[in-house]
Amino acid sequence: MWFKNLQIYRLPAPWNIDLAKLDEQLGRGTFARCASHEPMSRGWVPPRKDGGLIYSNNRQWLIALAIEQRLLPSSVVNDEVRERAEKFTEEQGYAPGRKALRELKERVTEELMPRAFTRRRSTFVWIDPLNGWFVVDAGSPGKAEEVIEHLRHCLDEFPLTPVHTQVSPQSAMADWLAGGDAPHAFTIDRDCELKAVGEEKSAVRYVRHPLGDEVSGEIKAHLAAGKLPTKLALTWDERISFVLGEKMEVKRLAFLDLLKEEADKSAEHADEQFDADFALMTGELTRFLPQLIMALGGEKVEAAEAPASPAPTGGAAVPPWEA
Repeated sequence: MWFKNLQIYRLPAPWNIDLAKLDEQLGRGTFARCASHEPMSRGWVPPRKDGGLIYSNNRQWLIALAIEQRLLPSSVVNDEVRERAEKFTEEQGYAPGRKALRELKERVTEELMPRAFTRRRSTFVWIDPLNGWFVVDAGSPGKAEEVIEHLRHCLDEFPLTPVHTQVSPQSAMADWLAGGDAPHAFTIDRDCELKAVGEEKSAVRYVRHPLGDEVSGEIKAHLAAGKLPTKLALTWDERISFVLGEKMEVKRLAFLDLLKEEADKSAEHADEQFDADFALMTGELTRFLPQLIMALGGEKVEAAEAPASPAPTGGAAVPPWEA
């Protein structure tokens, strides 16, 4: 259980929802396979086999949304529509109009849909109710939005907000590249992308290329010419490597081998391995995310929002919502 991407959002810290209540509300939208006439179906599934809808470990939660889609390529539908339209023209002596073609396409889609193959994928979500983190393992905001939309449909209240930092990732990455160094605990790796802001959107990419003194001069010239970084590969604390995007997305997340070896040593069976992987991953992310936010100047809190409650320190009672 290792996330590969991070779409990062904020919940109130702490998020005061009872685990049993959350489980009950997720039950309103559990997964069922696509009916023969449906192009898509989605719903909550157990994140671990033979488990409940919420996996809970050390005050950290994991949920999973399954999405099943029927694969009906538009080219297949269009070919069938064209054949039927040609037959109609031969029989009637005139071609069908736009309305007739639209109705024909809808009818063909309905007829072919039950015979289409299905494909299923699952999107995992890590929730840290104590510190207010809501993180989706998705490569794009669109896939994360599928999860968020379904949660809003199921939950009575869902006070989710995007993460805003004092310095935008794009500005911060430009400063780091111009200075040739990243903030404390971070190092610049070998991948980088810069794009012009004009209409042409010209881009320069460095892939697996040492961004040392020689390349640094080239990058500074691109920055001076108006290009801005959209992606930058970084390593945090020699434990996690990742690519930071201009919209605060984290991609190609990789926990270095030493961490995975630690998890392997503490597990003997598959269930124990899942527990160990999840505990180690969330433990690292609860340290990594605040430092990433601080590297971007700290979190920007809207004036209307109340200040977040401090997380309990050692010896504090376990929150009542924790299972």
